[in-house]
Amino acid sequence: MRDLKIPDQRHPEKAHRPDNAQPKKPDWIRVKAPTGAGYKQTRDIMRENKLVTVCEEASCPNVGECWNQGHATMMIMGDICTRGCTFCNIATGKPETLDAFEPGRVAHAVDTLGLKHVVITSVDRDDLADGGAEHIAQTIRAVRHRAPGTTIEVLTPDFLKCPDSALEAVIEARPDVFNHNLETVPGLYPTVRPGARYFHSLRLLQRAKELDPTIFTKSGIMVGLGEEKQGVGQVMDDMRAADVDFLTIGQYLQPTPKHHRVDRFVDPTEFKAYEKAAWGKGFLMVSATPLTRSSYHAGDDFARLRDARAAKLG
Repeated sequence: MRDLKIPDQRHPEKAHRPDNAQPKKPDWIRVKAPTGAGYKQTRDIMRENKLVTVCEEASCPNVGECWNQGHATMMIMGDICTRGCTFCNIATGKPETLDAFEPGRVAHAVDTLGLKHVVITSVDRDDLADGGAEHIAQTIRAVRHRAPGTTIEVLTPDFLKCPDSALEAVIEARPDVFNHNLETVPGLYPTVRPGARYFHSLRLLQRAKELDPTIFTKSGIMVGLGEEKQGVGQVMDDMRAADVDFLTIGQYLQPTPKHHRVDRFVDPTEFKAYEKAAWGKGFLMVSATPLTRSSYHAGDDFARLRDARAAKLG
């Protein structure tokens, strides 16, 4: 029986890789261990509904803060991904069959937590003809039915090997925000995101907006992987050309010695410079800090995003 708590079994595709030294974290990237009554309550609700969260699976540094506030990012379609990205701590391998009751359990948890905004993400499911698009759509519809006042953000796979109908199914379910992360600059894709294609992901974001011009689109990258500042600026330009509304930039943190090494810890002043540049390029919303993650403060940011569009439209 595979034990996903054992690194070599969690990441069999990385077991042969040489260890990369994990540098000491600077003061600005350190967080307290997760504790508190709110954290425990959120964790218990996730366990009772047999739900997986990207907060735990991807070792998010903000899990304590978010769960104490009753916020959690649901990760659907299992806890095993068909991709082997070198930055990611989600287990890799052959996933199990989709659970037809999962959309209902997600909706129940959203209602129980009283969420005003929910982020739903998933593992990559290259084993499925539609990449899991219909399952994502069913989850959106279930949440809409159970918690009609909750706004919904989906962080989807790239549907690289799927027909156009996969993305169309997700957009037709009418999420409020369509998010797909580019993760890094194109030159690092072969080593950081080898199973993906930069321009395919960029086009996916562009098509989402073409299919529904009213939808908010969102994407993010990590820094500290070996990219150059000029490359980050080019990714911003590419996103704006694809009409992406919301940009997130955060510091890459190395989950284990077998993962991609941390090239450097980016100083907070550099994040400020990226933020200023992004606003200047026309994004409606920007979050650029060392601890920024796709779903960090997503509810508050969505409210600002909506207000920014309203102001822009006069």
